[in-house]
Amino acid sequence: MSEIEAYLQQQTNLSGRSAYDVDQPLELWQTQLRTRVQERLGDFPTAPVALNPVVLERVPCDGYIRERIEITTYAGLRMPIYLLIPEHVSATDTKRPAIVACHGHGYGSREICGMEPDGSPRVGEPGLHKDFAVALVKRGYVVAAPELLGFGDRRLDEDREAPPGASSCTKIAAHLLMVGQTLAGHRVYETIRVLDYVSTRPEVDSERIGSMGISGGGLVTAFTAALDERCKAVVVSGYASTFHGSILDRNHCLDNYIPGILQEAELPDIIGLIAPRPLFLEIGSEDLVFPLHSAREAHERLKIIYEHAGAEQALDADYFNGGHEISGAKAYDWLEQVL
Repeated sequence: MSEIEAYLQQQTNLSGRSAYDVDQPLELWQTQLRTRVQERLGDFPTAPVALNPVVLERVPCDGYIRERIEITTYAGLRMPIYLLIPEHVSATDTKRPAIVACHGHGYGSREICGMEPDGSPRVGEPGLHKDFAVALVKRGYVVAAPELLGFGDRRLDEDREAPPGASSCTKIAAHLLMVGQTLAGHRVYETIRVLDYVSTRPEVDSERIGSMGISGGGLVTAFTAALDERCKAVVVSGYASTFHGSILDRNHCLDNYIPGILQEAELPDIIGLIAPRPLFLEIGSEDLVFPLHSAREAHERLKIIYEHAGAEQALDADYFNGGHEISGAKAYDWLEQVL
């Protein structure tokens, strides 16, 4: 180990002052840590702006209706969302559970909704996302798939001619960091606004809203659920890890870096803010982005937190044979049991 590596290890090992101590009240620790995590993300507006939703399109699909909605998140910032509604569901029916589905790096919300980058029906392989928003709507959920800031239709103009999978993450994140904000925080707050919108839909049971995300969308899903208890059941795929075991161990997109976050807690403790609500981890045995050893470490830490929350049965995981990808083999059935 070089002198520089040793120095960096020493600095980052001085972190995690708010790791959960089993001798302290869990709820008090969670309340205090939530506040500090939100501050590290860049804090959020003190009062939400009006959503002002607009329906951009409504398309019949195989077994469901696909709407493209646009809402206001921050003042001056609009977000497109795909809303997938099971066929024959109406406001007069029994209200349905909903899932907020967050894509990872790629070409945005179309990638999890069975479409090519131009919005045409998919003709190729679905890739790591496995069209999981479509899989969920076909199981009877109303699914909201937001376009995360920096991807798809929400790239900077200068990136519009780049390949569909290229993002604007680095430049957006850099600008936000210079004013004390973070791209992670913006995506989390915008996803909270998606919860606001989904809760207004007549088809949705607002007491049965879950969330699921992969990779960078796993970050958004985990942090959103950690801060907002309206997420009643959570599936985190290809993200549960430790900061030391993944984010600090290899080169990641700038959207993963949150200044000072290690002075608050390691990643498993932040995910542990979801307890005692149901949490399911998807962990690929060959995941090279969030590797198996750090995912196991995170899972073991979460077991301790859930045990002290009296909710051991609410935490589950699928260690599946695969890489950095959605599985769904056990997660979809698990959601049906808990949501």
